[in-house]
Amino acid sequence: MWYVVQTVGGQEKHVLDLINKLVDEELIQEAFIPQYEVKKRIQGVWKQRVEVLLPGYIFVVTNQPGKLRESLRSVPKFTRLLGNNDVFTPLDDQEVAFINAFTKPDHRVVELSSGVIEGDEIVILNGPLMHHTGLIKKLDRHKRLAYLEMEILGRIKTIKVGLEIVRKKP
Repeated sequence: MWYVVQTVGGQEKHVLDLINKLVDEELIQEAFIPQYEVKKRIQGVWKQRVEVLLPGYIFVVTNQPGKLRESLRSVPKFTRLLGNNDVFTPLDDQEVAFINAFTKPDHRVVELSSGVIEGDEIVILNGPLMHHTGLIKKLDRHKRLAYLEMEILGRIKTIKVGLEIVRKKP
């Protein structure tokens, strides 16, 4: 089952390293920070970077959430297994499928997509957004970002993924 560990935004990588070091490896099948590729203009040059998809969240695949919660107490940073009323809530199948549709188990990074605008429609030419155009809620062509909505544990979260529009047709 997939669970979400909440931590302080900006500390995800450090906390993930601590979890991998301090938590018994038999408890965790996979632990990762979902990320996305984006192009950013730095000192006049476009560079491809990797950013955190959901700041403050680390995903952990385990069959023993109770033991995981106990083990997280040994991590000297803020960590909390998300759930309701002391019951840890796993991600449902749709939420897991959403993440798996955009990432691979050994590479949890949403790769940069590219597309064109034809009239009022976005046509994705390649990348993970290719068959998910309907999920795009907003497009920022200047920052080369597409905004999508996803549900995590009953909450709607807006996420950013990289989308480069290579041309616009009238």
